[in-house]
Amino acid sequence: MEIQQKLISDCINRDRRAEYELYKLTFSYLMSICIRYTKNEDRAKEVLNIGFLRIVTNLEKYKPEVPFKAWIRRVMINTLINEFKKEKIHYDNVHYVEDYYETDKYASINDAITKIDVEQIYSFIAKLPPASQQVFNLYFVDGYKHKEIAEMLEISEGTSKWHLNSAREKLKDLLKKNDIHEINMIYHE
Repeated sequence: MEIQQKLISDCINRDRRAEYELYKLTFSYLMSICIRYTKNEDRAKEVLNIGFLRIVTNLEKYKPEVPFKAWIRRVMINTLINEFKKEKIHYDNVHYVEDYYETDKYASINDAITKIDVEQIYSFIAKLPPASQQVFNLYFVDGYKHKEIAEMLEISEGTSKWHLNSAREKLKDLLKKNDIHEINMIYHE
């Protein structure tokens, strides 16, 4: 995705055709971010439109020395976090565990991962509780540290670590169940 500075300037000047062109050029990239953080495609599109509006209305704050793709990604992630906070779904799932320490048992590799495709992985991630899903995506997909995640979600670092490991455990269980299902399918063929 290559965005010309002229297109950005036209959008700053509120040229509707330029805004539409920018929307078309960035849609698939922004949608891929939104789909990771939401439970369904309709909600992803809704948040994408909210985020795109923030992008367009804040374009004058964009500094050309920063890659445009990185800048819009940051705006979209912030939008997703804000929308997540508004929904307040995660408050039912937040557990405060301040004295949590990571252990090696959470880092074990499951062989089932080699037998599933990307679509299955996304479906497993979508089954996680909202707060754990968001921490998982921020940590593993977007590369944020627990301190950054804690600040963004307004939770403690310990809670962020708890959600990450809770997500790992739930994903590991789903992978095991998937592996057992595949084994059952082989025996019943």
